Amino acid sequence: MHNGSGPGQGEGDPTVLGDGQDQVAPPDGALPDGALPDGTGPDGTGPGLRASLEAIMLVADEPVSEVVIAQVLERPRAEVSEALRDLAGSYAAEERGFELREVAGGWRFYTREECAPLVERFVSDGQEVRLTQAALETLAVVAYRQPVSRARVSAVRGVNCDGVIRTLVLRGLVEEAGTDPETGAILFATTGYFLERLGLPSLDALPELAPFLPDNIDDETDPGHEPAES
Repeated sequence: MHNGSGPGQGEGDPTVLGDGQDQVAPPDGALPDGALPDGTGPDGTGPGLRASLEAIMLVADEPVSEVVIAQVLERPRAEVSEALRDLAGSYAAEERGFELREVAGGWRFYTREECAPLVERFVSDGQEVRLTQAALETLAVVAYRQPVSRARVSAVRGVNCDGVIRTLVLRGLVEEAGTDPETGAILFATTGYFLERLGLPSLDALPELAPFLPDNIDDETDPGHEPAES
């Protein structure tokens, strides 16, 4: 009877870690207990599963289903589901400032409940901070084309505006205003606080901006969209 480290050891047998130790290393290709599946992509290149999941969750503005994630990553749904739960568990164990939750049939990052007061204070204290040029441009597009989707705003500005819109929502200048009947995309519009900050009685008082908008943006490319009345 061999001790697992001699020549008689089977090719797939685990290896004993040191003399007299009960702990063994997993066979080739297996993960240690509690380890999160990772490594490279399914084709042997690209980011690992954990990195891929974190990248997707970071930009998701609404819960993403396991089916969609599995299709994007080209991995089995069961593997994605297990990895998401392991990832959520690791965040909880590390007491991170955010957590990965399964809600409404999908997964999304959320601030930990204990950190909510800090986030509220940060947002509140930041109300007086001047908006960046990108935020001002995005706010102008929303104001004049509301209700408008993120994709439409990004098309007008020529860059991705997800993060900027999120900031405007946090500052109370923009809010969700239903969904597009054609695409189901979330629509955004300005708030009463926006009018208050600009000292305007209504949207009708907005100055004419049409001459400054790109001429190559055609409203017909945005089905069902009607520009805001001026």
